Amino acid sequence: MAESYKVSIKVISQKGSCEAGHKVGDQWLVGEKTPGGMCLFAFSSLFPFITPLMYGGAFPWEKDPDKTTVACPDPDNPVVFEIRRVRDQG
Repeated sequence: MAESYKVSIKVISQKGSCEAGHKVGDQWLVGEKTPGGMCLFAFSSLFPFITPLMYGGAFPWEKDPDKTTVACPDPDNPVVFEIRRVRDQG
């Protein structure tokens, strides 16, 4: 089985009024379970980016291979999330 990592998610930008109440600084950790309290629509947008980071992948447009940024799908009140591979599993 491939090595896997936990992934942290952090709100780094929020414009307008997020219906889920997310705000800059909110954080979650993704491991074997989905993060509690996160908007389902945001998580659905983030999941395709979480999976590669969990299993050692990277995104060629990012300078740091351990992270990427993704926005939720609400165009009027976008929340931007930083998704980061957690290398220290301790």
